[in-house]
Amino acid sequence: MQLGADHVRVRVPATSANLGPGFDALGLALAIHDEVEVRLLASADVVVEVEGEGAGEVPTGAGHLVARAVRVGLDAVGAPITGLHLVCRNVIPHGRGLGSSAAAAVAGLVAARGLIADPSALDEATVLALATELEGHPDNAAPAILGGATVAWTPDARSGFSADDDGPAPARAVRLDVHPDLVATVVIPTTRLATSHARGVLPTHVPHADAAANSGRAALLVEALTRRPDLLFDATHDLLHQRYRADVMPGTWRLVDALRRQGLAAVVSGAGPSALVLTTPSAAADLDAVLESEVDLRRWRVERPSIAPTGATVERL
Repeated sequence: MQLGADHVRVRVPATSANLGPGFDALGLALAIHDEVEVRLLASADVVVEVEGEGAGEVPTGAGHLVARAVRVGLDAVGAPITGLHLVCRNVIPHGRGLGSSAAAAVAGLVAARGLIADPSALDEATVLALATELEGHPDNAAPAILGGATVAWTPDARSGFSADDDGPAPARAVRLDVHPDLVATVVIPTTRLATSHARGVLPTHVPHADAAANSGRAALLVEALTRRPDLLFDATHDLLHQRYRADVMPGTWRLVDALRRQGLAAVVSGAGPSALVLTTPSAAADLDAVLESEVDLRRWRVERPSIAPTGATVERL
């Protein structure tokens, strides 16, 4: 594959995964965007400049996730691997359950799409498969690529897929058109929580009754997100992962519990520790009242991003 450009700009949204019962499957794109510029270099150097979130903390060389993802994308289509100069303007909070690492992986892969002569070689399905390899799960990558709400899954032998010499089937996803009345409120703490730590407290087995209940609520959530937002409260009830994580994010758990006691569809955003509340405009006053009484603005901030209708975009410069 030949290169078709040497300078591109990518814009990629934040995401919230799980949405309560949709563990490792459901996700939502939020209009909080990171922007990345990628320029090819004649040398083999990899230089990364970071502004905003992560500045002074993340790698500034070849180990940076965006840089690694660019090279993964180029290598996947047989394009030349060159030096890179990246400028990352980060707005998505790090370590807060809003998909910052998925955004970085998707940004690098979509940048590679913009750099190659035939962008269709890195179509959405291919980018999702590569991002899942980098991330481990497709739940955040899918909405970062497709926008809106998404349902992602990874076929395997248990779902009727028979692996062959090419390995397991890649992750797949479908996009859902979100109901126009859906309003997302994100409550973001000053503290961070590593996804690996949040996953580490989950049990290896759960009661069958809990799994069955979650399956029903996840199915209902698809209807609530797309056609019946009045069902959001019932549809976001989770028994599979949130309560097991309460001890590692006690403030988040207390906030989610307080919101749900008032009939509001509050969930842990991804692996936390941010909280996500899904409402309609008619519930805004009720939500504001609870937040005013429960949220210490010295430790939390409240944002109301719109639902991002599109995922990552790339332009040649």
